[in-house]
Amino acid sequence: MLEVSNLACSRGDHRLFSGLNFQLHLGQIMQVQGANGSGKTSLLRTLCGFLMQDEGEIAWRGQKIRDLAEDYHGEILYLGHLNAIKDELSALENLRISAGLSGVELEEKEALAALRRLGLRGREMLPTKVLSQGQRRRVALARLLVSDAILWILDEPLTALDVGAVALIQELIAEHLARQGMVIFTTHQPLHVEAMEMRILSLS
Repeated sequence: MLEVSNLACSRGDHRLFSGLNFQLHLGQIMQVQGANGSGKTSLLRTLCGFLMQDEGEIAWRGQKIRDLAEDYHGEILYLGHLNAIKDELSALENLRISAGLSGVELEEKEALAALRRLGLRGREMLPTKVLSQGQRRRVALARLLVSDAILWILDEPLTALDVGAVALIQELIAEHLARQGMVIFTTHQPLHVEAMEMRILSLS
């Protein structure tokens, strides 16, 4: 489904990685590991098509992602280590707008249900600027519940989350994989998805 061949990426004059090859199929999950500065975030953003690689190819369903353009973007969900939410907007407004930007018409009832499952009951209408860091992260992560994307690309999804929220995210990932979804992620915190084999890609 996703095939990476001889991928190389640089930041300025510094080569982050080269000769990277892997495949990811339906129902599979892969963790990208490496020291700070090894290129984990750059790799994820390159897989999304946000950055251009120096060498190599990224293919989705056998076609180069550059040729697929919006057809590819419609099948992936990227969640960066920054929350990408507007402080002056409520949790509900942020979720519905982010869904709309992804081409999903999200009804208020569905958005409220997603926010409440993420533990934000009673805070749905508050401006996100008054929420804690953990609550703001939950607003961003609620996108996982309302997306039809097959491939989730998650950069540090567990940042600022408490133990209960981490367990919930692990549950959501397991549900996505059970539906034959795919996940690529980075994390500095342990993430355990029960009954799933975790593939590891190490960047040196």
